[in-house]
Amino acid sequence: MTRQTCKSSRISTEPKLTETEVHDLLRNERRRQVIKHLQSTVGATTLNDLAETIAERETGESPAPKNIRNSVYNSLHQTHLPKLDRRGIVEYDSDRKTIRITEDARSVDVYMEVVTPYGITWSEYYSMLGILSLLVVLASLIGVPGISRVDPVVWVSVYLVAFAASWGYQLWTERWLFLHALFD
Repeated sequence: MTRQTCKSSRISTEPKLTETEVHDLLRNERRRQVIKHLQSTVGATTLNDLAETIAERETGESPAPKNIRNSVYNSLHQTHLPKLDRRGIVEYDSDRKTIRITEDARSVDVYMEVVTPYGITWSEYYSMLGILSLLVVLASLIGVPGISRVDPVVWVSVYLVAFAASWGYQLWTERWLFLHALFD
């Protein structure tokens, strides 16, 4: 199956990735790190910068030891980036050693659900906030001491502000994903 992309109209004739193909791509931590890094980067990045970033994440050292950087560089160059390029997730220029995320990377976003800094997904966070707000408003309506002193409309307003603030925070922390979606 060959990928043919018309640069001017960005129409791909290759079918979207199947769920099995997405899982195959994402089963490797380095490929996931490549996608995450490129989603937070505007424009192209170099193989050297990408390898250094991933090596630092893997070792927790800055700069990472040279042998680890070289290992990451070689595995990205020889295996991971060509595979992501063939599947249309990134554009990898192996001569110039530059990498850019593509619009087709959105097909794997669902499988890489964004996790908050506290280790839970945003959907779990919003679900918990919604359930908590419902319970507090119900407690206010049935007269639970302490909670019922505040009007239910005030509680609803507080939680609506909490939802709006959370959404704003999420939008700000993931702004590069949204910018990629708008301008790529």
